[in-house]
Amino acid sequence: MLSLLSNTWALLFGMLLLMMGNGMQGSLLGIRGAIEGFSAGEMSLVMSGYFLGFLIMSRAAPGMIRRVGHVRVFAAMGSIISAVFILYAAIPNVWAWGLMRVVVGTCFAAVYVVAESWFNDSATNENRGKALSLYMTTQMLGVISAQALLNLADPGGYDLFVLISVAVSLSFAPILLSVSPAPVHQTTKPMSLRSLFSASPLGVVGTVFLGAVFSAIFGMASVYGTAKGLSVAQISIFVALIYVGGLVSQFPVGWLSDRMDRRRLILIMTAMGSAGALAGAVAGEVVWVVLAMAAVIGGIANPLYSLLIAHTNDYLEAEDRAAASGGLLFLNGVGAVGGPLAVGALMETFGPWAFFGFVLAMFAAIAVYAAWRMTRRPSIAPDETFATPLVPPGATPVAADYAIELAGEKTEAQQAEAEAAAEAAAEAGAGASPEEPAPAEVAETAEGEPSPDPDPRFRSV
Repeated sequence: MLSLLSNTWALLFGMLLLMMGNGMQGSLLGIRGAIEGFSAGEMSLVMSGYFLGFLIMSRAAPGMIRRVGHVRVFAAMGSIISAVFILYAAIPNVWAWGLMRVVVGTCFAAVYVVAESWFNDSATNENRGKALSLYMTTQMLGVISAQALLNLADPGGYDLFVLISVAVSLSFAPILLSVSPAPVHQTTKPMSLRSLFSASPLGVVGTVFLGAVFSAIFGMASVYGTAKGLSVAQISIFVALIYVGGLVSQFPVGWLSDRMDRRRLILIMTAMGSAGALAGAVAGEVVWVVLAMAAVIGGIANPLYSLLIAHTNDYLEAEDRAAASGGLLFLNGVGAVGGPLAVGALMETFGPWAFFGFVLAMFAAIAVYAAWRMTRRPSIAPDETFATPLVPPGATPVAADYAIELAGEKTEAQQAEAEAAAEAAAEAGAGASPEEPAPAEVAETAEGEPSPDPDPRFRSV
């Protein structure tokens, strides 16, 4: 681990600062939007812009990198992000913010593709799994720590926008000064959505609904907080707990996923998420309940994406898994674009509680569909399933492909170990089995004279 950190600390530190800027912008815009008098519906248009831009560029970024190179793409996209963060405060207009969010989402998708390619190139085959885990953890920690920065200045002024602009600008220095151009990651052409649905209906349907949940809770959480009248400190805690829940639950859920029926686990998790959302909607006036339910919902949404990918891969051949990941990422992005729009419309019609109501509906839809799918075909034994990849809902195709590749290697290693153990047990059993007794023959004495057959009770077996 120390050698891994020594080789990747600059990338990790740069990504930490980058995620602090990105994690803070969503929360800050939600609070500032209320100060400017923007409605929940108007803010939903702004928030969905990021996911639209991310969806578009996550597939186009590798081609751009091949044309102009990693360093130029990284520097250009970073400069645009830093500039847009300042312009948010300078142009407090809904349509301008919506356009700028599309630009920011586009730029961040390209930046992530470059950074993930660099990070993968810095790792070795022996530590690539730890590297990916460390990278994802750093991203989460950056977003969590960003929420504390909301309390450093008045969100109605310029200071916080300047702060996130500076954080993004500084994030590029350690990265650009410490890494060399990495080989371009070749993304796989996605398989058709029809083929993907035929292979795993639950994976497809669940991914679309989960994308809507993900964008709703990560894009509209601060909008909900301002509509409920929470303080800036309470909103920052509310958003942070969503990510803390995801960080804490990722590995336990992955462990369970490899040891039980995944459809049953999906059903259990989404039922828990529905219950948490119901509690948040009903007890919305009790702040500590709202905060606790944020952690529950975040703890369900984050690892559920990896679980859906693993379930889908259980029904695919090895050569189709990378292609299928592209289709699932696209479906997740489609759901993510619509999530904030739906929440904004519902909040304007029914009030702030509709934030939790929408999450409840999406989780319940996945749970019901998972229960129905359990009646359509038998489950796969846990020891025959594909290992669970570590893929967050906001991953780019680069990170998803690497995670699935690592999970495939883990699956092959586990299957090889199981086969070797079975062969060893068979050999041990064969060695301990008694041989068939020889036909009864006349025993001979040392002198060669025949002797009576010994007592059967003392015959060697």
